[in-house]
Amino acid sequence: MPEKAISYKSTTIACYIGIVIQAIVVNLTPILFIPLREQFGLSFQQLGFLVFVNFATQVSFDILFSKLVEAYGFRRFVVGAHVLIVIGLLLFALSPELLAQPYPAFVVATIIFAGGGGLLELLLSPIINAIPTDEKATAMSMLHSFYAWGQVAVILLTTLLLFVLGRSQFQWIVVLWVIIPAANFFLFARVPLGEPMVEGQRTGLRKLLRTPFYIVALLAIAFGGAAEICMAQWTSAFFEEALHLPKIVGDTAGVSMFALALGLGRLMYGILGKRMNVNQVMILGSFLAVLCYLAVGLSSSPVLSLMACMLCGLAVSLLWPGTLVLASEHFPLAGASMFAILAAGGDIGASVGPWLISLVADYAPRLPALASYSAAAGLSAEQLGLRLGLLTAALFPLGSFLALRWMKAQDSAVVAIEQEGLVSG
Repeated sequence: MPEKAISYKSTTIACYIGIVIQAIVVNLTPILFIPLREQFGLSFQQLGFLVFVNFATQVSFDILFSKLVEAYGFRRFVVGAHVLIVIGLLLFALSPELLAQPYPAFVVATIIFAGGGGLLELLLSPIINAIPTDEKATAMSMLHSFYAWGQVAVILLTTLLLFVLGRSQFQWIVVLWVIIPAANFFLFARVPLGEPMVEGQRTGLRKLLRTPFYIVALLAIAFGGAAEICMAQWTSAFFEEALHLPKIVGDTAGVSMFALALGLGRLMYGILGKRMNVNQVMILGSFLAVLCYLAVGLSSSPVLSLMACMLCGLAVSLLWPGTLVLASEHFPLAGASMFAILAAGGDIGASVGPWLISLVADYAPRLPALASYSAAAGLSAEQLGLRLGLLTAALFPLGSFLALRWMKAQDSAVVAIEQEGLVSG
């Protein structure tokens, strides 16, 4: 029995490292936005499209492989995910050597490593859920807290290396990040893994998709994913271009503090989860996130913007993992497909949200009325565009707030019916 406990502990460690790798897949490219823009003349729309491709690919893999995972088990897919990430990151680093205009190679590389990231997103939650423990919600929150720690590490180390080595050396920085998925490949090849729930035991996907609660949960995680990723991925460019902060200051004092607050929020739930009403905390967090987006988009004060960015990390910390917890509690017999479709919903929000910011940032300043306002306010087109983009993104936590209020009302109605039945019985 002690050996089994140690073995499952190694499985948990592999999952924690896996979600750190997912943080690399999602957050490395946005930290390189300005170096890529400077060296290769990429537009904001092209940069935003890389984010869109990343998450769109993850959505596709979430959906395409969910049934295969339930049929063939976890191992071959989780090991294959690491192979894709290693190949994709290496191709991204080599793109400028392969093409004079490397953007098409960046897109292909992004598709490859994002495919691996999509498999990790599909697999890590059900792998944790399959480990024998009574603390499923706590384990899930702890897993997702490691995403935030990975995000902090990616932001701080990449920014530091760009500062020390120079922006032109971004390729070597990408190569260094390959070491982690390469090492975790060997760990996942050996650790014990539980089995997906068999067909006759689980709630079918068709039944889930006909349930209003699950549909609204999909909307909630989509809005929550957008609320998290928009702030995480665009504030680096915003602080540098709109507030004229040095990149190392904006990334370390703003974006990395966002990620740190994100991780602390998830860690707190991992420790105090049993004492907290996660739905109520998520409702409050989504409302606070709306205020944070408005503060970042409207304020000309770097200090206030940095503080709002950090606070937003705490506000959105439970919107993604909390929705997984609410859904797994509501549908305890659902299998990997439930996590796959929810992850796909989150990825849709995380892809559309940043891309929408990029469209607003590129096109809104071209409107005559806004161009006149920009000149009168003393703002450049880039500054105005990024501010309007982040203000538009405030709609995402607002959507999360409304969806979570509905879910809470549904759960309250169910509890009231159950209590009425007990009294009448």
